[in-house]
Amino acid sequence: MVLNDGEITLRPVKMRDQRMWREVNRRNREWLRPWEATVPPPAPGGPVAQRPTYRQMVRHLRSEAAAGRMLPFAIEYEGRLVGQLTVAGITWGSMCSGHIGYWVDQDVAGRGVMPTAVALAVDHCFRRVGLHRIEVCIRPENGPSRRVVEKLGFREEGLRPRYLHIDGAWRDHLIYALTAEEVPDGLLRRWHQARPGTPREIK
Repeated sequence: MVLNDGEITLRPVKMRDQRMWREVNRRNREWLRPWEATVPPPAPGGPVAQRPTYRQMVRHLRSEAAAGRMLPFAIEYEGRLVGQLTVAGITWGSMCSGHIGYWVDQDVAGRGVMPTAVALAVDHCFRRVGLHRIEVCIRPENGPSRRVVEKLGFREEGLRPRYLHIDGAWRDHLIYALTAEEVPDGLLRRWHQARPGTPREIK
C-alpha cells in the first residue's frame, strides 16, 4: 500500500532501500542518537543481544506486518527516502490501538514532512485498518518530535517513568494520543487547514 500527499509518500520498506537507508541513517547519526531505542544490558549470565542488520530488520518488519501487528513505512520526499514511520504494537479486540514511531532526515526537518506522514498514517489506521486509538511516546527532551504531535492536535496524557531503553538508559516518555472520534473528517484535512499559507477548505 502507498499513501501520499503531494511530494510526501509513505510506502513499504524494501530490501533494495538498504543503500539509501544506510546513507541517510549514517549522515544523521548524531541527530538521531539521543532518541533511538537501544538494547538494555543482559541479565547476569544471559545472552548479549545484538542490533539487527538492515536485512534482519526488514524481515522482522515484514513478518510483523503479515501477522497484523505492525505497519512499517519508508518516508519519501520529492522521490527520495528521508525517513521511516512504523505503526507498531497493534492490538485488536476491545482495544483496537497502536503506537507510532518515526525518524526523519535532518535536511528536511521543518518542512512539514513528518506531520504530514503521521497524518497520512493515522488516517489510514482509523479509516482503512479499523483502529480506534493511536499513541505516540516521546522523550520530554525531544522538542522537535513533540512539536510534530502538538501541531496535529494529539492530547498529552501524562508521563510514563523509565518507559523505554533509549540512548543507553531507561528514559521517561510523555504519552500523546488521538482517537478516531477526535478527527471525524481526517487528521490530514485538519493538518492542511492548520498550516500557515494553506487554504482553509480542502476539497
